[in-house]
Amino acid sequence: MLILNSGGTFNKKYNEMTGELEVPYDNFIIEKILASTDVKYNLAGAVYKDSLQMTFDDRKMIANILMESVEKKFLLVHGTDTMNLTAEFLDEIFDDRIIVLTGAMKPFEIDKVEASLNLGMSIGFLKAVSENGIYICMSGHIERWNKIEKNREIGKFQVVR
Repeated sequence: MLILNSGGTFNKKYNEMTGELEVPYDNFIIEKILASTDVKYNLAGAVYKDSLQMTFDDRKMIANILMESVEKKFLLVHGTDTMNLTAEFLDEIFDDRIIVLTGAMKPFEIDKVEASLNLGMSIGFLKAVSENGIYICMSGHIERWNKIEKNREIGKFQVVR
């Protein structure tokens, strides 16, 4: 399993100098959560952006990393605003891998529970699932990417039928 960090709210940290939440160019938050396990995971970073700034070229870079990897299962930490766009993009390319996208509505720095839960659920799902596909894990749900969406009114992801 490869965990690939692309940024998003999950990773954001407060910058005291600017007063803004920023996506850092590191994997510190994921490393901190994973430190509570006794399993070593392959972890890499790419893009490090808020998903609203993610471009077609960024998605191509992510796809290339997944394509060149020897792994078959992937966990992509991604911003929630365009998670569905990246999932759809990856679905058009891959039919021979299992890819789970996850993120957080609030930064780990503000709410340690949500990010940790989503990361943990995603890892557990990847360990158990054998059916190739693109999935999203958010708000206590893990579904195929086109069966779950962000409900901006309530600030959670919901399963759609």
